[in-house]
Amino acid sequence: MEPTRTAIGTWSGGRFMHYGEPLAQERLAALLTPGNGIDTVISADAYGQGEADRLLGSGIAELSPEDYSLVGAVGHDFYEGERDGPKGFPRFTDPGLRGSDQYGSYLRMATERLLERLGAERLDLLLLHNPDHTGYSSGQVWEGMAALRDAGLTDAIGVAPGPANGFTLDLLACLERYGPLIDWGMVILNPFEPWPGELVLAAAAEHEVRLITRVVDFGGVLWGDVRPGHRFAERDHRGFRPEGWVERGADRLAALTPILERTGLTPIQLACHWNLAQPAVQCVAPTLIQEIGDGAQSVEDKRAELAGLPNENPLTDQDLAEIRRIGDNAGCMALKGASPEHSGEPLPDRWGLSEELTAAGRRWGVDPERDLVRISGR
Repeated sequence: MEPTRTAIGTWSGGRFMHYGEPLAQERLAALLTPGNGIDTVISADAYGQGEADRLLGSGIAELSPEDYSLVGAVGHDFYEGERDGPKGFPRFTDPGLRGSDQYGSYLRMATERLLERLGAERLDLLLLHNPDHTGYSSGQVWEGMAALRDAGLTDAIGVAPGPANGFTLDLLACLERYGPLIDWGMVILNPFEPWPGELVLAAAAEHEVRLITRVVDFGGVLWGDVRPGHRFAERDHRGFRPEGWVERGADRLAALTPILERTGLTPIQLACHWNLAQPAVQCVAPTLIQEIGDGAQSVEDKRAELAGLPNENPLTDQDLAEIRRIGDNAGCMALKGASPEHSGEPLPDRWGLSEELTAAGRRWGVDPERDLVRISGR
């Protein structure tokens, strides 16, 4: 089964990625098990160093593979690499770990181990998870990914930039080079964060690369239970967001009231339909977070709300434009990947511009100095 229009990822529930209250194992397994209106599940081998795969595997063990879509991701080497504190494990393309002639064998090994933990024979989609500059640009990487599809370990392959916002030029150049090989991509996109994800939509559509969108909930604000004054746990990943983001999100949500009332959508359903109306977007995967504090919506109710997304999109073209205007976030943060604001040696998540990347952006109407920099005061 190809990925369906709604999906749930193993980053939900706070057990493997630090969001809200971590769920107990049985509760999280039930949340992630496909069915009841959500038939696509996404995991990544780096989450819990394989523990997320095992947990998801327990949920799908009794199901027929024809009844759900199984998406996996590989890219961080926790087999031979050493964890660098909160930065996590290195990418498998780190030159300190292996040369380019070993990329294919690593990808094969990592995918086979992922399938073993899941208890599955094949994936419906395999994503290259959070690649570095080499991951986007190396022919050996994409030949290795395509070989996994040819070998029957996955029906489709794709790329999942991250973990933070950015990688715009890198993804554009990657689609230009390897678009014929790539079936799917995953990007951050939601009505309150149209930038910079929207800058790659036209290229994805042109190259017939379908998109999964994550962070559809804008850090929980669009679920309705993150409000000004909300208490976040000490290690909650949302702590990286710019100061005042919850307050700005609440103001934008209030501005959407007329559209919400007229359409009857909940905020997260509006966000999902806004995303699905964008070029190339075919799947939405919000984060389901059990927030801290009394009155927080349960993740089970959130799952049911996502599963209840109306089949027909009630948003008009005028609604879509107005939502984009309200949510405009251009220049609100420093971006990862190739950036005009980076100087010095390349880092695993950030590097300087090259003429090739700048030219790729230019072909898609993206001027790095204008479109990919933080604007003071935003």
